[in-house]
Amino acid sequence: MPSHRMGRTSEDIRRELTAIFRELKDPRVQGLISIVRVDVTSDLSYCTVFVSAMEGLDRAKEAVAGLKSASGFVRRELGNRLRLRHVPELQFRATDSIEYSANISKLLNDLETKEEARTEPDE
Repeated sequence: MPSHRMGRTSEDIRRELTAIFRELKDPRVQGLISIVRVDVTSDLSYCTVFVSAMEGLDRAKEAVAGLKSASGFVRRELGNRLRLRHVPELQFRATDSIEYSANISKLLNDLETKEEARTEPDE
């Protein structure tokens, strides 16, 4: 039963963080920043937020620097919105998963167009 509660709490935190990120005025955080995953410890003391950017890992690292400087504000807002007894300490990590998945998608599309080009002359 506790795993369902932790999953629900992680999703609630993710949803609220997405809304809070949109309200931040820091230019390093604005743009195509996405929360990939939220991991919460079982005692709700720490929350690791994995952030990715469409522009790549360097842009995600820049956004993480902006989020770290605004972590106090973000944590306070999160506490006000979720009404948790103990608001977890937020740790932000940069990841390149959006860039990676976009690259995989591009490779698959290129493969598909090559396959179509190869089959068309036979008709």
